[in-house]
Formats: sequence, C-alpha cells, structure tokens
Amino acid sequence: MRPGQGLQLSALQAGVAGANEFLGPRGLEVILDASEQIRQSDDIARAVPPAAAIIVPVHDLRAATMARMRPHLVLRLGPLLAAGCCVAVASGEEIHGAGATFPAPVYAAWSAEYGRATGIKVIYDPVGSGTGVERIRGRQVDFGASDAPLTPQELETSGLMQFPVIIGGVVPVINISGIRPGQLQLTGAVLADIYLGKIHKWNDASIASLNPRIPLPSANITVVHRSDASGTSLLWTGYLSHSNPAWAAAPGASIAPQWPAGIGGIGNEGVASYVQRTRFAIGYVEYYFAREHRLSDVALRNRSGAFVRAGREGFSDAATAANWAAEGVTRQLATDSPGSGSWPITGASFILISRSPQDGSQTRAVLRFFDWGLHHGAPTIRLLDYAVVPKELLEELPLLWSTVRDGTGKALWP
Repeated sequence: MRPGQGLQLSALQAGVAGANEFLGPRGLEVILDASEQIRQSDDIARAVPPAAAIIVPVHDLRAATMARMRPHLVLRLGPLLAAGCCVAVASGEEIHGAGATFPAPVYAAWSAEYGRATGIKVIYDPVGSGTGVERIRGRQVDFGASDAPLTPQELETSGLMQFPVIIGGVVPVINISGIRPGQLQLTGAVLADIYLGKIHKWNDASIASLNPRIPLPSANITVVHRSDASGTSLLWTGYLSHSNPAWAAAPGASIAPQWPAGIGGIGNEGVASYVQRTRFAIGYVEYYFAREHRLSDVALRNRSGAFVRAGREGFSDAATAANWAAEGVTRQLATDSPGSGSWPITGASFILISRSPQDGSQTRAVLRFFDWGLHHGAPTIRLLDYAVVPKELLEELPLLWSTVRDGTGKALWP
C-alpha cells in the first residue's frame, strides 16, 4: 500500500497483541497513556471518540526498522508495518517531516492524538538531525527536525526558519553488572578522555577516584557513539569540548565528529541497543531511550559542583536557568547551565520550515500541528520525561511565525 492510503480501522481494535510484540508493553503503554492525558486536557480531542486512533505510515521503513523506534509513529503494529499499511481516519490531508530521533517519541504520541482530533496524518521519519536538515533544505518534506539548530547565516541561505519545541537531555549509559543506575559518577573531563581513547580500563585511577566505594572491574571499556549525523552527538561533543581542552582541540563539537575510538550505532535506538548487549560498554543517548532500555545512567558533576542524575526536573531546571534573552528563541541552550539541580547536557529540539513556501497550505498545516502540540501536548512531554519549552519562549513563537509568507506574500500565521 502506498504512503497516504489508509485502512479504515480502529487502532485499538487492530491487533494490540501485535503491537505488544513489536513495541514491547512499555511502548504501547506510553502511547495509550499519552493519548488519554492529552484527550482529557484538550476540549477538541475530548469530543472525538477514543477508537478513532491513527497509525502513521513510515516512508523509510528500512532505516526505521534498523533503528527500531519503539513508539515510532504511532502504534507501529508489527503485521501492518510489514505490509506497509497504516491505520487512519478518513481525512486525506497529511504533513510529512523527517529528522532527529531525540524527540521522536513525543512526535509519535502527538501525531496519534492530533490525527484522532483532526483527521490529519502526520508522517515523521526519525532519520537523524543531519538527514532531516538535508530533506527540508531540498524541500523533500514539509518540516525538518534537528537538535543542532542552524546558524542565522545557514537559515538565510536555505530560506528556512527554526523554533524550539521540546527540551530533553543526553545521558551517558553503561553496561556493567553490579553497578546500579546513577551509582557511577563521572565528570565531563573524564568522559572526554574515555572517548578520546586515553582511558581504556574501568578501574582507571581517574574513574576510581570519583567512585571510591564502587568495586570497578579491570575490564576494557567499549566506547559506543553515533554513526549518523546527529544533533544528539552535537550536544554530547559540545559538552566534552566544554569540559576538556583536548577534546575541544580535536575532534571538537560536531554533528558528525571524527571519533578517535569506539563503534557506531544508528540513531539513539542503535546506540542504546549496542550498550544493552555489550558488556562494559559506555554510550550516550537521549534520556527516554536510557529508560526504555533499562540502562544504567551515569551521574555527572554539573556547573555548581553537584553530582546529579538525568531526569525531567534537571532538564527543566537547566532550561529555566538558561539565558534565553541572550541566546534567542532560535538558538540552542548553552552547555552546563547554572543551578544545583541542572543537568549539564540539556538541549532543545527544533523544527525547521520554509520561510517563504510557494504553496503555504502545507507549512500552515505544520504550524497548526506544532501550535496544538505546544499548547495541548505538555502531558505527553512530561510523561515521556522531556521538559516543556519555557513560557517566555512559547510567547515569542506567534510573532516569529507571523513572518512566514507564501508565494504571494500573504502571512501564514495566525
């Protein structure tokens, strides 16, 4: 079946057993819980029957399957996905985006509920920030998504606009039996030396001095990193550069650095899977994926000198403490924000759209979807352990959006 064709079925009647087998019980639970929370908070959605759920088709099935995005858009039923089908409501309207894996769980849940409320299908391919930027630059999609925002010069050259949608955090994860989640403590400087290949053993003195009460194994460290162009990697390497002059000198902060050591995985899901099945491995993923794979997260020392664990509160504290007036609504958070509870690797995920589309109907539909998500989707953001965009940023978006014009010069918002 071609993308955009739908089976007129209810997702809640279309094989929950198949969804459980493919996504895992937690993946199904997340989507259903998020759907219920949004419906209760949204007057529009409250009027829509719960059975009118939506499954969004995936264009790049091979890449998505490799990444195994558990809540990929939306209840990715195994039998239906294999057949290339989708469950949908009657409307033929759809919008299509591609990009970062970092925010994909949120976009999955939003898409389900928005489809139920409006009949509009939202198709999102979690192919990584770099590919998402390439596709929106080529106008192959209606919107791109990236955790690595473009510079003002790049935006001008590409004719694009960007704005933040959610806040999340990148967390180091390990696979060492006997070490509980959050028990191991590291600093940015030590992490950089591990990723530079300077620290090879888990019982190295630099690690042992930070963890005197933990019996560390005399085992080689397996470093896992992203193999695709990734905004998550930019946040990670930005933190390593901030913490360690040697890393800052080379390879530095990049969406696709020249890694000195380690093995690569595709997407957050790929890195999480590598760490999960590799003893004595260390990797970095967005926090949702660490929790979903039940990986042991590492506590980090933040700017205030406190060792903290990743979580929604720490991301929110970092976003609140950030100097948005100086950074601007279209810029990434500064690394390692102040505050005793702030998580040091916190970042925003951005949406990119054409600033002057010839046909404004698709871009207008994109803005309506994200306006709905930003105002009605906060329960989902919190349920999945992301943080909401600060209120002062949210209030700036209508003015930013009002500058988007179609081919005739007509404003597309409001």
